[in-house]
Order: sequence, then C-alpha cells, then structure tokens
Amino acid sequence: MLAATQPLTPTLESARRVLKQYYGYDQFRPMQQDIIQSILSGQDTVVLMPTGGGKSVCFQVPAMVQEGVCVVVSPLIALMKDQVEALKANGISAACINSSIGQAEQSSIGRACQAGMLKLLYVSPEKLLSEGFLSFLHRLKVSMFAIDEAHCISSWGHDFRPEYTQLRVLREQFPEVPIIALTATADRLTQRDIQQQLRLTEPKVFLSSFDRPNLSLSVRPGQDRVNSVVNFLKTHENEAGIVYCLSRKQCETLAGKLKEKGIRAGFYHAGMTDRSRSDVQEQFLRDDLQVICATVAFGMGIDKSNVRWVLHYNLPKNIEGYYQEIGRAGRDGAPAEAVLFYSYADVAQLRDMITKDADPRLAQLNSTKLERMQQFAEAASCRRRILLAYFGEVLEKDCGNCDICRNPPSTFDGTELAQKALSAVARTREAAPLSVICDVLLGRRNQGVISRGYDQIKTFGAGADLSFLDWQSYLHQLLNDGLLYIAYEQGYALKLTDLGWQVLKGERKQALKQFQVPQKAEKAPKGRAAKAATGQRLPSIADELFDRLRQLRKQIADEQGVPPYVVFSDATLQEMAIERPRTRTAMLAVSGVGMKKFETYGERFIDLITQHAGAPSPDDVPDVPSDEDDTPAPAKKRSPGTPSGTALDSWKMHRQGLSVEQVAEQRGLAVSTIKSHLEALYERGYQLRTEEFISQDDYARIKTAVQELGPDFRLRDLFDHLREQYDYFQLRVALTYDKRLRGELPNQPPVE
Repeated sequence: MLAATQPLTPTLESARRVLKQYYGYDQFRPMQQDIIQSILSGQDTVVLMPTGGGKSVCFQVPAMVQEGVCVVVSPLIALMKDQVEALKANGISAACINSSIGQAEQSSIGRACQAGMLKLLYVSPEKLLSEGFLSFLHRLKVSMFAIDEAHCISSWGHDFRPEYTQLRVLREQFPEVPIIALTATADRLTQRDIQQQLRLTEPKVFLSSFDRPNLSLSVRPGQDRVNSVVNFLKTHENEAGIVYCLSRKQCETLAGKLKEKGIRAGFYHAGMTDRSRSDVQEQFLRDDLQVICATVAFGMGIDKSNVRWVLHYNLPKNIEGYYQEIGRAGRDGAPAEAVLFYSYADVAQLRDMITKDADPRLAQLNSTKLERMQQFAEAASCRRRILLAYFGEVLEKDCGNCDICRNPPSTFDGTELAQKALSAVARTREAAPLSVICDVLLGRRNQGVISRGYDQIKTFGAGADLSFLDWQSYLHQLLNDGLLYIAYEQGYALKLTDLGWQVLKGERKQALKQFQVPQKAEKAPKGRAAKAATGQRLPSIADELFDRLRQLRKQIADEQGVPPYVVFSDATLQEMAIERPRTRTAMLAVSGVGMKKFETYGERFIDLITQHAGAPSPDDVPDVPSDEDDTPAPAKKRSPGTPSGTALDSWKMHRQGLSVEQVAEQRGLAVSTIKSHLEALYERGYQLRTEEFISQDDYARIKTAVQELGPDFRLRDLFDHLREQYDYFQLRVALTYDKRLRGELPNQPPVE
C-alpha cells in the first residue's frame, strides 16, 4: 500500500511512475497528462470524457503523488465499493464511507485518514453534507475534491440529483482546496451549469473526444424483439451484457424467456428489495450471470469493464441517457456492440409519459430531447457523427463502425437546401425553434411568424416547393451532422455551429439523404471486413486461449471474493492471448499488469499460457533435434524443457503434409491450439513447412516493418503497422524464422 511515510514529489514524472507501478500502463491516454498537470498546479478543473476514457486515473494518480487525502464524491454505494476494490487490487490505499458502513468501521477509516494512511476517500453526497462530516474534513489535509458523475448537478441534464446542488458548500468551506468535476455525459448547457453550481474559480475545462471507436452502433426494427435478442446472444456466448427495458414487467418477462433458453439471465429494477437488487448485481459483477435485463435504475454504479454489449429493448428517453448506457460496454477499450430496437410505438409511449409531468417546463424539455432521440433512431447518416454532434463535437468522416456506414444510403448534393435552412436560422437571429424555421421556409403567415416579423426576412418562402415534413427531415439532418444545435435554455432556438457557418458561406459542401426509417436489419459483414467493421483485433473474443485466461480469472476472482474484472480486464487478457508472455518481464510489459497484480496473479497466468502452448518458457533450456533426423531427440525424462505429447502429435501430422485446419479437424482441437503447438516447437528448433504460412516476399515485408518500428515494438504494433495483412501466427513464424537465420534460436533451414 502507498503510505504517507513514503511521500512522492507531485510532478508529472512521479505521476508516470505511479501509473506504471500501480496501474501497469506505460503512458497516459490522450489528455490525461494535461488534466493531471492542471490538478497538480492547484487549479479547479472540469473533465468531460467518455465512459472508459480513463476519468478515474485523472484524479487517482495526482491524489497519490500529493500530500493528504483526495475526497471523491460519488452518487452510488455500489460504484464506490467497486472502485475501492479495484484500487486495493492495485495496491492503493482507499476506503469509502456511506450508509452501508457501520459506525465502528467508519471510526477506523476516520483514524486512518487522520494518520495520513489513506490517499482516496469515497463518500456519497448525502454523507458529505451530513452533520459533523464537514467538520471532520476540516481536521484532515484534503488534497482535492473530486466530484464524479458531475452532470447530476444540473437540472438541464438527464439524471438530476437535488442533493448535488448543495455541493457548492465545498467552495464556501474549503476555498483553497481545488475541485475537479468529472462526467461522461454533458451537453453545452449542462457543462456551463456544472461550473456555476459548484462555484468553480476560473476552471480549466478539458473536453475529451466523446468518440468510442471500439463501440459498434446499430438500430434494428422493433418487431419480434425476443427472438432478435436470443439470436444476438447465440453469437455472443459467454459475453456479459445488459438489456435495457422500459418497464419493470418487461425486465422480468424477458429474463424469464432467456432463462428458458438456457441463458444465465437475471432482472433488475427499482421495484425490487435492496437485498434482491444487490444479489443480482453481485452475480453479474462476478460473471455468474451473463445477462441483466434492467431498467435505467441499473448501471451508474457498475464499474464492470468486461461488458461486451448493450441492447436497448426500447427507445431511450434522450441521447444523454442512451450515450451513458451504451458506455457501459467496452470500458476496457476492447470491441463491443450497442444495438437499439426501435419502433414508433416506443415514441408514443414515452411521449405519453412525458406529457403527464406536472412541470410544463420539464415536459417541454423532455419532449424536445425525445425528438432528438427519435431522429437518431430514424437517421440515414453515420450514427456516431450524430452522437458526437449532440455533445458539440464534429467528426469529419463517417465512422465505418455503425449500421449506416456499413450499409450507406444514397446521398445528393444538398448544399443549396442546407444554405436555405441555415440562412433562415441566421436571419431569425438564431432565436426561432425548428417548427418556426419550417414555417418561414414554407412561407406560412401564421401568428408565430408574423408576430416576430419573420415574414419580412429574405428567406421567407424560399423553400415553398417542399413539404413541412421534408424541411423537418433536412433540419434534423443538419442537427445530426453538427451544423445546428438546440439552445434549450433559450426557448429551444436553433443556432449555427462553426460548421454550419462554413456551409452557409459556401466554404464547404453538404450532402443530404432522403428521410427513412430502418426497415430491415443490416447486412452482416463477413471475413476480414467484419473484423474491420467492429475494430476487432486477433485473437477474437472466442479465441481458446482467451477463454482459458478468462476461466482462470474467474477462478481467482471467486477465491478472493472480487469481481473478475478487478483481477484483469478483458483488454489485458486479450493482449496476453496475443503476446503470450512467458516471462516476468514480458508479463509486466502487458498493459494493465502493474507490479502489485503481477506479484498477486502473474505466475498463474504465465503457467497457463506456457501450458496452453504445450511448450516451456523461453527461459528453459530447449532440446534441439539432430541434423540427421526430423524426429526430435528423445529426452531421458520429462522435464519443463520437454514439449508436451499433444504438441508433438500436432507437429507430426503437420510434417505428414496436413494443413493446420486438417490437423485441427482430425484432432478435434481449435485451429488456434494447433498453431500454438507449431509456434512453440518452431521456436525450439523443430522444422515447419513455413512456406505454407509465409512466402519470402511476406518475410521481407515483415522484416522491413520491424526495422521501421524499432527494437521496442510489440506484436500488436507490428500487426497494426502492416494494416492487418498478416495474422499473429504468421507474424510469429516470420519473427522466429528471422531469429533462426541470425542464430538467436536453434537453427535448421525450413523444409522446402
């Protein structure tokens, strides 16, 4: 544990050392370093970063290199518990205080804080504001306050929490302590509200890209949803995921139908007892349940990094909620999917619920946000661009990883139409809502137009040749493409973005698409195109070694009473499956393997990887076959340096002329297993028909790429550098072939 008796100098260099030692990462992600520098300088800071982007590191690392304790305000008990467990697994001293903690334990945590033995203290806003707690904090050396899920402070946001508005007391009582506010979902208005509500002093704002390129987005028709979910799960066996439903009854019904199909499913909603919800959540966190069917009551408190997919059984109420919910998939950066089932019946049901709100202002706000969500579902343009535009970010090119990009509709040059619409917005001085802009373009002299004098502007009637629905569709596209945005706090007026002004001035073209509702599921990409579409990297989630690593992770997690992702994330296991580290140095080079985790788990994973390869660690002394015979020299006794019988069986069948696929079929093993057998034996001097896997031209290209990357490359770097022309097996064969040529490994020429 990091203790107060071992203070670190609060510099970026010490922050980098902490990142490597405790988190296992060689370098910060984009923007993290700048954020940490801002915090270390004592400045109030606002961080807007997507789920899985690494927000926690932004305050956890500086907390560890500064004197005192960082107080983290978090909205849910489950979220605190998971984050504290993850920190402890990394060897970091942390604790939480909330209503679930007994008085004796609270007193113990308090003493540890006063003794300087804790670096991070998580509290709920209710506990923070409770009688006596602020006085307790005054007796501590507080390094900073970190306000997590800061969007909860804004009544304009989608998840308003009244108790968050009282957090302004922190600035009043601790004027010298810096505050960092963090959120993954906040539009322009909510961003400003966060700063004002917390009384931040000239905060430095970091707006990270909201893009989650590892997340595949798609919308499917809402008919026959149960069978659609079942069919989806057939292609995602053993992958954890969440199905969001609109009602409690839907959650229970769907979970029951999935269980009838043999799927490990449970349900979660606010109508359950606290104990029942806690039990279901714990089973999901520990991978005992594969699927959770839940209302929006589930999710914010889930810090589970290996959720591989999120399905929306119904249309969400707004884009902020949708974005936050799909953000629970792929938090580890590995490929993940987000699928939305859509029908107009969902829109009608949600609209009926919204109009019953007693607060007219809130009803209008939610209705407008529902319309934006509907536009997203019915869109004919890149869905990722729509999401990013909503949060004020422009994506210059279509993403290539959504259903629209994979099955693009036809487009036309809509620059002139766009300029008419944008001109109408500009000439109304950006003060008119969408419906009024449509009336202006159509030349309608109704009360809303005449009373404001809009019938006198030059653009009045400029689009009379089209219908109201046409203009509504085109304006929706301009909103989705980031040329316009809605100022909710100014009567829902449309306003131009910088991109919109560029199109209006003729500085860039604008393509438009015909309005359409998805009628059928997209064509599924095949082969390498499928990998490119999903951002998938070999090995796939279904790879045998990855599955074995995941099983070991589950076993260790159960032994220690923690969720599996606390041991290692899916992304870390995937890198292990790719790199196959069999030494301490190689394992520590894997992203996500810090010193503490290596000491706790590393050797067990190395043993499994070595066993899977059917070969010894490179540190062991190999038995080299004789020059006279292809048959390996017999060993006097079985030792760690002797290849397993199953690996030799695979090698012998390969030497008889069978392809890898034929060997796998005859032996009833996975192709990846046969390849791992051959790789390991080839490293030890056994002959392979290498020309079956790579040509001399292939070898030359791979060798050139290695020289371009330099000596410290990883296999994944080489795979990406060669633009996926070769799989990892081919790359390993080429690298081993090169080492044998240079005499670094037992050297026998490949059989011609």
